[in-house]
This record gives sequence, C-alpha cells and structure tokens, in this order.
Amino acid sequence: MGESDCEVDCQPILDIQDLKKYFPVTSGVFLRRTGNVHAVDGISFSVFKGETLGIVGESGCGKTTLGRCIMGLYPLTAGRILLDGKPLAAMTRKMRKEFSTRVQMIFQDPFESLNSRQTVRQILEEKFRIHGVSQQKTAMQVDSLLDQVGLDSGALAKYPHEFSGGQRQRIGIARAISMTPQIVVCDEPVSALDVSVQSKILNLLLDLQSAMGLTFLFISHDLAVVRHMSDRIIVMYLGRIMEIADAQRLYNHPCHPYTKALLEAIPVPDPDLCSSRIPLKGEIPSAEHPPPGCRFSSRCPDARPLCFEKIPVLSAHFNDPGHLTACHYPLSG
Repeated sequence: MGESDCEVDCQPILDIQDLKKYFPVTSGVFLRRTGNVHAVDGISFSVFKGETLGIVGESGCGKTTLGRCIMGLYPLTAGRILLDGKPLAAMTRKMRKEFSTRVQMIFQDPFESLNSRQTVRQILEEKFRIHGVSQQKTAMQVDSLLDQVGLDSGALAKYPHEFSGGQRQRIGIARAISMTPQIVVCDEPVSALDVSVQSKILNLLLDLQSAMGLTFLFISHDLAVVRHMSDRIIVMYLGRIMEIADAQRLYNHPCHPYTKALLEAIPVPDPDLCSSRIPLKGEIPSAEHPPPGCRFSSRCPDARPLCFEKIPVLSAHFNDPGHLTACHYPLSG
C-alpha cells in the first residue's frame, strides 16, 4: 500500500457528488440523437488530502472518463465536483486558472500526451510561461524538475521521440508536478510501459508523494499495481461504483461479487489456487442500454430476482462504516 509522510486529513479535499457523464449516440444523415452512452452514471465519493485513492475496473467501466471529468476535459451531464468545498461550476475564469495549478493529470501514453514538435525544455516551460513566471525562475524550476524525476539536464534540448517510454513518462510526471499541485490524477500511468520499468515509475510517484504531500487518484485495470499504491480503492462497473474500501480490507474481504471476481482473475503461481476459482463469464453489457437493477446482475453468479429489478444503494455492511458496497446480497467477507 502506498503511504506518505503527510497525514491524511479528516476533511475531503475533493468531493464528487452524483456525477454523470453521458455521450450522445447519433445516426442518420442529419446525425439525430438516438440515445446516450452512460459512461459515468451517478457516482459520489470523497478524496482526502495525502491519500492515494485507487480506481479499478474492466475496460469500459468509466474510470478514465471520470478522471477527465475531474480535470474539466469533459463537461458534466449532471452532478457537482467540489475542491475544498467550492464547486468547480461556480468558479470564475481566474479561479479556474488557479484550479489548473492545483489539479494535474498524468496520461496513459506519454508519447501521445507530449508535443512531438517541442523540446523537453519547451514542454516544461510552457506552464510557467502561462502563469507569468519570470524566465530566470522558470529556468531554475525546470532544472529542479528534471532532477526530481531522475533525468539529467542534457534532456532539455531533446524531443520526446528521442527517449524511451519510461523516460517519456518521467517527462510527463515532471510536467504534472511543475506547478506544485495538490492533486494528481494518474490515468493508467504505467500500463504502456515495460514491466521492468513500471516499478521504477511507481516508486518515483511514491517518492514524490512523500516529498510534496500529493494526493493521488490512481486509475488502473491492474489490481496488483493498485494494491501496491493505494490507501483506499473504488471498484467501478459500467459507470457505477460497486464497492469502496480500505485497500487491505478490500483485497482480503471483498463484499461485492464483482470485486471478488476481479481479484480471482489476478494470476497466481500456484495452480491449485486457480482450480478453485470461478472465472468471470460474459461481456460487459452495452453502456447505451445498461441492464435494469444491478448493473452486474447479468454476469453475477449469485444474482436473484431483486437484483434484476432494483438498483442497489451504496451502503455500509457488517459494522464497517468505511466499507461501502452496492449489492443487495453482499458477501460475508
């Protein structure tokens, strides 16, 4: 589990309230709207200062869309995002500029997220220039950034294509921390990297969190990586939250059948353990036409009639107020 030297505050730094993001589906010559893709469909949670909140789920569950909504890259269909209790929708232009210094994002593919026509110096200087930092101070900050992410000053004159994948991600990390943010949204930051490089990037993120007091939203489909990095974990499925819990509690005592199925899909070296596992069958239903009731009901081995009729409420079970599950019949854990 990722831990930092800074203490986790009891007041949330970021609040997500009933957030929805629908993408229109169009057809015909006139591109008439025929429906919506329910990418994120009414989720709420809080993020506390200094913690790493992991967000996991299969491809198409909405976790990347959620991260982009928080960053303001997608307009919300409904819901609110509050930073230190202040709604983003009510922010003035000046406040939004300040928000961009406090919340940053590390993208999945460092090659696509970096401007191939700019040198590393130009990439890292851009934000300082936008925020009116002097040229002399900018030069000092850029040199410091490279040192923080483990690159030497010789990298400044080079272009992104001249680096390896791991080095490009270090540049992306340097750009993300350039304005000394409070929150960093990490969208699959190591999934595009070789396994041998992944651990180095993860350790770099943990070191930066400890040194700078960063709060991470760590989005990934790799449950082993999320367990290593996270203090708490959110499990998403088809635009909804299935379970929220402390990382150790979630891995040792999952309460939602979907969480259990994901954990049982993690490869293990002992073939005897694999033989007792029940594989998750079927495909994720269409996000344009999600099933009624529980979103997981069509694939759940324990589904009962109520599961197909009524949407379960995310609530605490088994006298653990920090362990929330959206299931009519949660596992005993």
